Amino acid sequence: QVQLVESGGGSVQAGDSLRLTCAASGTSGRPFIPYAMGWFRQAPGKERDFVAGILWTGGRTSYDDSVQGRFTISKDNAKKTIYLQMNDLKPEDTAVYYCARKVRNSDFGSWGPGTLVTVFS
Repeated sequence: QVQLVESGGGSVQAGDSLRLTCAASGTSGRPFIPYAMGWFRQAPGKERDFVAGILWTGGRTSYDDSVQGRFTISKDNAKKTIYLQMNDLKPEDTAVYYCARKVRNSDFGSWGPGTLVTVFS
């Protein structure tokens, strides 16, 4: 069973940068070829929201308007890993960040445990 683990969270000042990593494991030697991978976040008292996504084949990306131009999602197919480069962080970016896998014709799943990002003003 595929497992995803996020890392790279921390506490930073507004305007700083962080890079999150999400690594997949448990593929039992089979190729890891999801339809897409995504980053989501959940702020205290709020629902989990989409942040960014990337198609595994082709690499087309999409972003929520709130992070467009500041965040960049990327992937390393060989390492079964995706990244989220977050620049110019704002206090409203404070949240637990999760990565997830999407197979074709299904919703995002295989959620990781999350990594906390705290941005101080």
